[in-house]
Amino acid sequence: MQRQIYTDDHEAFRQTVRAFLEKEVVPHHEQWERDGIVSRDAWLAAGRQGLLGLAVPEEYGGGGTGDFRFSAVLMEEFTRAGASGMAVGLHNDIVGPYLLALSTEEQKRRWLPGFCSGECITAIAMTEPGAGSDLQGITTTAQDRGDHWLLNGSKTFISNGILADLVVVVARTSPEGGAKGLSLLVVERGMPGFERGRNLDKIGQKAQDTAELFFHDVRVPKDNLLGERDGAFVHLMTHLAQERMSIAVAAVTAAEQLLDLTRGYVKEREAFGRPLSKLQHVRFEVAEMATECAVTRTFVDRCISDHTVGTLDAVHASMAKWWATELQKRVADRCLQLHGGYGYMSEYPVAKAFTDGRIQTIYGGTTEIMKEIIGRSLLG
Repeated sequence: MQRQIYTDDHEAFRQTVRAFLEKEVVPHHEQWERDGIVSRDAWLAAGRQGLLGLAVPEEYGGGGTGDFRFSAVLMEEFTRAGASGMAVGLHNDIVGPYLLALSTEEQKRRWLPGFCSGECITAIAMTEPGAGSDLQGITTTAQDRGDHWLLNGSKTFISNGILADLVVVVARTSPEGGAKGLSLLVVERGMPGFERGRNLDKIGQKAQDTAELFFHDVRVPKDNLLGERDGAFVHLMTHLAQERMSIAVAAVTAAEQLLDLTRGYVKEREAFGRPLSKLQHVRFEVAEMATECAVTRTFVDRCISDHTVGTLDAVHASMAKWWATELQKRVADRCLQLHGGYGYMSEYPVAKAFTDGRIQTIYGGTTEIMKEIIGRSLLG
């Protein structure tokens, strides 16, 4: 089925992204996986190539386009290349919208040029050891001390946690319970009391640094409040749709890529004297996965189009996120099975895709949270 959402400009950008990946990412990714972290040189190269800050106005060094389809192209190509280490989606599509929408002019001039050049790598810190998808459980506090906030608490599972130069931290600034009284504070590298824990040992996405963060009496300047005091819940709900769309785009692309790899494998691999592709069970498996991918791609593309013009709501973004990521998980499992013992070997792309993709149904809001959002919209 021919896709209808991209123009010649998007396809030209796709070629730019592919060239960048071939030169700056793919040759180094195995080493990054051994190191547990991506080289900062790759981020600087991405900045020089214009891949960072796509939506940031040109006056701050960005691409000056609010067209989400360029971000979708970026996510698709990074996913197809198996480049799970460099979290450009987090940087561009999750942290970026908060900085663009909520920063003052002074903050934009202070942070956005480095954001676009790759000199300032970003992260967002919501999850805590005792609070995952539920914002009401956040216990990190920021006390108003006149000319600064005094920040105390800890966060975990923070992508870009080791590399990040700028971290958007969700903290409780008022004693109200629940989701009320939360604010967004920007913590910068080198602030006294801001410490990073170990680079967490994950089952997948080995090149992507994921860390624990600790805040011990960190004096955060009042000028580093992002958006309104006690307004974090509204701010987060406003921008989570794009985060979930980015994950959905990566998920359906990963499923398609796995299917393509597996189609090639079953045509070459023989059993009982003939290619696996000649077995009815294998053909049925491939047919089912191909149909599920096509249907999911159609829905995700429609969501991309809606988001590009500003009409995508949180409910449909949640639908896209949970459906596409669960599809990715199913396809990864079925494709690994069709590879047999070779699918369990780390050097085979299907094995890496199996472990790299498992987090997709968890971060950005678990599948269960997505269903709760959808269910509440339908039943109250």
